[in-house]
Amino acid sequence: MSSTHRYIDALGHGLSDKRIDILRGIGRTGSISQAARDAGVSYKAAWQAIDTLGNLAGVALLERAVGGAGGGGATLTGPGLELLALADAMEAARREVQQRFTSGAAAVPQDAPRGAGPALGWLALRTSMRNQLPARIEQLEGSGPVVRVGLRLGQDGHIAARITQESVQLLGLAPGMAVIALCKATAVQVSRAAPGAKPSRAAANRLEGSVIRVARGDSGDEITLALAPGLQLVGFAPSGSGLRVRQRVRASVDESSVVVALGA
Repeated sequence: MSSTHRYIDALGHGLSDKRIDILRGIGRTGSISQAARDAGVSYKAAWQAIDTLGNLAGVALLERAVGGAGGGGATLTGPGLELLALADAMEAARREVQQRFTSGAAAVPQDAPRGAGPALGWLALRTSMRNQLPARIEQLEGSGPVVRVGLRLGQDGHIAARITQESVQLLGLAPGMAVIALCKATAVQVSRAAPGAKPSRAAANRLEGSVIRVARGDSGDEITLALAPGLQLVGFAPSGSGLRVRQRVRASVDESSVVVALGA
């Protein structure tokens, strides 16, 4: 297993959600839409799950054959199969530990938090935020109540977050730390990339990439763009934007809308 793949990051949100089930379903059926149906989620939600896992693992998990209304076929890449194998091993270990506690073979220490043991799965981070981007802290700016956290995405991407000084202290944030940058898809505004254009606000991130999916709607066009290999971002453009797959676009998200989280 390659050390460059962040499999533990991908599994760090707990195995109780449906992302791994969807990946496993794709491996079993060769169909994203069928895996979505088996997991009881929409086709769009299935893609969200795969994008999130791919972001956190830092590698492509699927190879997709373009098809018709059914979504075409899909197969797992080598890293996708490795991730499933690790998920299965971790789940088996979790069940073994849980059985030991529930059967009385092992006792919870007296000083352990209430509910420790079988309930440890609740400690995993679960969030509605669509965008979950592995990052590394480059710098912390400001000594007042608000701190600007400069983050590196991949090899040459950058994003920043503005958080309180208390959050910096409580999380123990420092340059060089690996974190996850979170933001809601509805906070990301997507538009055509304009060469030479300058940010309109100092407190706004500007990220450029290529469109890989478009879901058009009356209230806005949902755009998925590739920032770098294995790294995607979801945002919205005005309805009727005309944006197309492979088009270069710019995503804008206010720094105050970016959340910094520590992995499990």
